[in-house]
Amino acid sequence: MEKLTRFGVAMPEQLLEQFDRWIERTGLPNRSLAIRQLVRDYITSSHWQEGAGEVCGSITLMYDHHGNDITGGLTSLQHDFGDVIICTTHVHVSHEVCLECLVVKGEAGRLKKLEEALSALKGIRSVNAAIAASI
Repeated sequence: MEKLTRFGVAMPEQLLEQFDRWIERTGLPNRSLAIRQLVRDYITSSHWQEGAGEVCGSITLMYDHHGNDITGGLTSLQHDFGDVIICTTHVHVSHEVCLECLVVKGEAGRLKKLEEALSALKGIRSVNAAIAASI
């Protein structure tokens, strides 16, 4: 287990009350755990925005599988980005629409390039990344 370091935090009383209500709503057991989670989320978001740092997560896309040889384009991209794609899951949402979920891990900049390349494919309806840092 990683060594924990204690430090003090000062904040306005009203902000602390709102923070405590948020902790209670989310079911977190204490302020320390809540602050650690928020700091991790902030660092992950910074990594993603800056395109730097190791991150992991998923990229989910919806597409019409009848259009523009989309499956060929997806397969090609998945081969091009095989260094960061851990696995994929394919779901038939309807006769026309498919959902694909790519579990990914690697440099944030490389994953952003994958997300952009997926978004550029004709026939893609949506691309959503859910990214977490491994910190």
